[in-house]
Amino acid sequence: MREALDIAVLGLSLSSSWGNGHATTYRALLRAVAALGHRVTFLERDVPWYAAHRDLPAPEFCRLELYDGLADLRRWSRTIAEADAVIVGSYVPEGAAVGRLVQETARGITAFYDIDTPVTLAKLEAGEHDYLSPELIPGYDLYLSFTGGPTLEVLMQHYGSPAARALYCSVDAEAYRPRDVDRRWDLSYLGTYSPDRQPMLEQLLLEPARRAPHLRFVVAGPQYSSDIVWPANVERLEHVPPSDHPAFYSASRYTLNVTRADMVKAGFSPSVRLFEAAACGTPVISDIWRGIETVLRPAGEIVLAEDAETVLATLCDSSVERRDQIARAARARILAEHTADHRAVQLMRYLQDTRLRSAPATSFREPELQRELP
Repeated sequence: MREALDIAVLGLSLSSSWGNGHATTYRALLRAVAALGHRVTFLERDVPWYAAHRDLPAPEFCRLELYDGLADLRRWSRTIAEADAVIVGSYVPEGAAVGRLVQETARGITAFYDIDTPVTLAKLEAGEHDYLSPELIPGYDLYLSFTGGPTLEVLMQHYGSPAARALYCSVDAEAYRPRDVDRRWDLSYLGTYSPDRQPMLEQLLLEPARRAPHLRFVVAGPQYSSDIVWPANVERLEHVPPSDHPAFYSASRYTLNVTRADMVKAGFSPSVRLFEAAACGTPVISDIWRGIETVLRPAGEIVLAEDAETVLATLCDSSVERRDQIARAARARILAEHTADHRAVQLMRYLQDTRLRSAPATSFREPELQRELP
């Protein structure tokens, strides 16, 4: 008999995807966790910028509750205390205080899910402890990291995590699939403005746009400065809701993946956009970072570029067959290894291992999927 677990998640946002990549990550993962038979409660800080842009106010796969602040969060102390596992996410407002509350209250497994690991470590080194402090890390039974590779050893050896494990972002394979729409753009980019990404966006999209006025480009996402001078052939979209992501990617001959500087430095930090675009059958042109080859094979499943010349050579290649081969290979790889179903099973294995370490006699059985997942 399967054991249904009660899991509480305190994350940045589930209700709104505006200006963040966390919501789509949580939605895909928690929908898959619920499909395995587990009960999920998501506790989200009620903030005005997400309240004004809620595109999932009532998820069908979990219980969503909003709280006003730390004092109000204590209304949910019983939920936190009685949960089999409590997961606190990165960038939660006052997350360090939230983490202390969870570690003091929870009787089950406690975990930190870091969707921003390299940024988090840079903040810790700079003495910024707004959503995580060094002393909290050993207190979490499990550190789930957006970043794999050597960073996991840093978390365990330097910061004292009992168990740091990679839990990459993923994609909801049912929601993200190719759409039969007209190709509007030769190259698209979907992402919130970030100053450390902007130079690479300039190099890999805006400069190619200036050099090839006959090609069509689009940049979608909020918070870009009004001072940016966009070439005439670059369309700007302020926001594309997740429900429109598949159509957006499918309308692109290629899409661009640009990685934040801290994540490039750490490596092994794939973006959720990379998984989503590939699942939609759109080939990805990406900046280069260590470990990307463990996710998608360069040349065969993804195009790597470090300059405008490489981007233009790819966009101006008239071989539709080559483009489609890359798209098919990338989609097959993502569906075989990087769906939300895979991440949900992986998460349950991590929780099982954690419980076995702390109380071997009370381990729970992992629900099985109908198909085998790695």
